Amino acid sequence: MSHPHPSAGSSFAALARLLRYARGYRRQILAATTCSIINKLFDIAPEILIGIAIDVVVNQETSFVASLGFESAQDQIVLLGILTFFIWAGESLFEYLFQILWRTLAQRLQSDLRQDAYEHAQQLDMGFFESRSSGQLVATMNDDVNQLERFLDGGANAMIQVAVTILAVGAVFFILSPLVALLAFTPIPVIVWGAFFFQRKAGPLYADVRAKVGDLSSRLSNNLAGIATIKSFTAEQREAERLRVSSEAYVEANRKAIRVSSAFIPVIRMAILAGFLATFTVGGMLALAGDLNVGAYGVLVFLTQRLLWPLTGLATVIDLFERAMASTRRILDLLEEPIRVTDTAGQPLPAPVRGDVVFSGVAFRYPGSGAGLSDISLSLPAGQTLALVGATGSGKSTLIKLLMRFYEPQGGSITVDGVPIDQTSLRSLREAIGLVSQDVYLFEGTVRENIAYGLPGASDHDIIEAARTAEAWAFIEQLPEGLDTPVGERGVRLSGGQRQRLSLARALLKDPAILILDEATSAVDNETEAAIQRSLRHIRHNRTVIVIAHRLSTVVDADTIAVIDQGKLAEIGSHQSLLRDNGLYAAQWRVQTGQAEEAEFA
Repeated sequence: MSHPHPSAGSSFAALARLLRYARGYRRQILAATTCSIINKLFDIAPEILIGIAIDVVVNQETSFVASLGFESAQDQIVLLGILTFFIWAGESLFEYLFQILWRTLAQRLQSDLRQDAYEHAQQLDMGFFESRSSGQLVATMNDDVNQLERFLDGGANAMIQVAVTILAVGAVFFILSPLVALLAFTPIPVIVWGAFFFQRKAGPLYADVRAKVGDLSSRLSNNLAGIATIKSFTAEQREAERLRVSSEAYVEANRKAIRVSSAFIPVIRMAILAGFLATFTVGGMLALAGDLNVGAYGVLVFLTQRLLWPLTGLATVIDLFERAMASTRRILDLLEEPIRVTDTAGQPLPAPVRGDVVFSGVAFRYPGSGAGLSDISLSLPAGQTLALVGATGSGKSTLIKLLMRFYEPQGGSITVDGVPIDQTSLRSLREAIGLVSQDVYLFEGTVRENIAYGLPGASDHDIIEAARTAEAWAFIEQLPEGLDTPVGERGVRLSGGQRQRLSLARALLKDPAILILDEATSAVDNETEAAIQRSLRHIRHNRTVIVIAHRLSTVVDADTIAVIDQGKLAEIGSHQSLLRDNGLYAAQWRVQTGQAEEAEFA
């Protein structure tokens, strides 16, 4: 999988995007920034006090403090001691405050980002999920959000304090000795240039690191979900090797980024050494010549260290910044993914929903593959049963996805009770439809929770009745804890047939006006299938039913049978009329009843 690399300025663009997203937190950001600034000002004050103390010891009655009205050297030292106490207390207080504020902000922002990303993803059409792995999405919502949290926990404060140090110390330097200030600050452009050079080099590398994390997460997620298949094909060693390849790709991506960041630190150290030596020697010469106060010289020497040495950590801070901005881009890109199936109408379907469904000239093509539907027109009166039959991949399930607005049709229209489905709210549309899919998904939880998923708060009586109708109650009674039996992740503790029947019970409890059965009896035994067919004959009264089936014996009672062939409506009619037409349906019927050797569709 290839991933585009960001441009040189993209990390700052990502920061600007993040600040726009976090505009609701401006007060917290301002408060945290203010506390970071005040803490740093208190942090550099002791070095100034040391210089003033040296001045007091050397000059005593003629010192700088004496000019403030404290003539005795002892009084001056006491005053400096009191000031030192309050400065240290202030530094400790504001360090506590900025730690609390930044960390709280980090927690709130990461929680909001994850929640917003998930809620936004839920509104995206099915095409988005079919084009991306779940592992990549989990990595974005989890690992990337956590990476941003780590930056806000410490990196943001560090960047602010480096800037404050340069400004505050620079001001003191230029007041005391413009010449020494000029020499001490000479390395800073080199350091800043190095930081930006590193940012340009590291940005694409960290984007690659985040991509590799997503690939690795996807590999782990898929393998754990498919562990039964891996075991059945004795592919453990092969999959372990594939994971090792993904893991090594992540390690290599990190190694490249680390190589760049590690080279930055020695360069910065040499630049810092040049600035410190300039202050130490030139300032010393000026002090010896009497052109610079001894106390001022002490302030300059101590502040040079305070100014320059923290810049060695700039590489680490920018490293953290680059990782966070690479993650931010992925999170915000997800949040900005366009919603193609919009829910703007807001008008619910007129109650009660009868279930009259009309497809008028519906056309749809999947991007890339070209598969889909062409000019499908079907009319399904309320309370009737429509069977969709045809070869695998002919477009039967696509028609259902368009009815549920998992996708938008590219041509034609679909109405329910005469209302175009794109002019009604998604909630009311989908509440009127019960879907029992061939690919049953059960949530980790109990049998009761899974059946009641579409109707939270349903009574046990209603749950049991739905289970009886779906021919599921007999096996539920045999489970160790009945309705309270855990089904395991994805329902792994149940058989395929049991999962199918729970899925049917879940749909029936919802009591939808339109019931869709997409190969709903494909995973059950013949006896259970016959039982489900009996229950379907009972429940389809006063309900619109759409059945997708390969076994034609299950759809002979349907009011209308539509044969879909390569995305087009090939035949339509009742079971008897289609047999008389002697077309695709009749040929397949002969195969399934043992009257022919091969099928034209399967």
